[in-house]
Amino acid sequence: MIRGILGAVSALIYAVLGAADVALTEALVGTLLAIMLYAIAVRSSLVLRLGVLDVESAQPSDRLGQLLDDLRRIFDPYHLRLELVPYATAQALERALMDKEIHAVCTSQGDRDLYQTTTRVQRLYDIMQSELTPAVTSLTYAPAPAEKQK
Repeated sequence: MIRGILGAVSALIYAVLGAADVALTEALVGTLLAIMLYAIAVRSSLVLRLGVLDVESAQPSDRLGQLLDDLRRIFDPYHLRLELVPYATAQALERALMDKEIHAVCTSQGDRDLYQTTTRVQRLYDIMQSELTPAVTSLTYAPAPAEKQK
């Protein structure tokens, strides 16, 4: 944003000093293009990393497919892209959540009809709690160890 403000000030100074062509170039490149590229980069980098087991990601059940569709629908207005990250074991999945490699985990509860979704991000938990149906998943919040000490 500061780069955009400085570009606008520079364009104004060039215009006052009589260099209209340089002022126009600075306004277009230095101000508008820089701000637009920054906004596009920030918006496209919003990703929700959801950890799942290798077995579930290879052959997702109907319930998991429904849960993933629900998550995409819920986070679409927030411009969050859902990225599945497969892990070999449940311990690796839990470790990745606590090490902040992923934002949430989704594991099956026994017969794969009900899923347990755990997140370490309070805002994600609040959004999912208000939007997800309990028939598809049970939701829990598990802050990372560094967050517990604060």
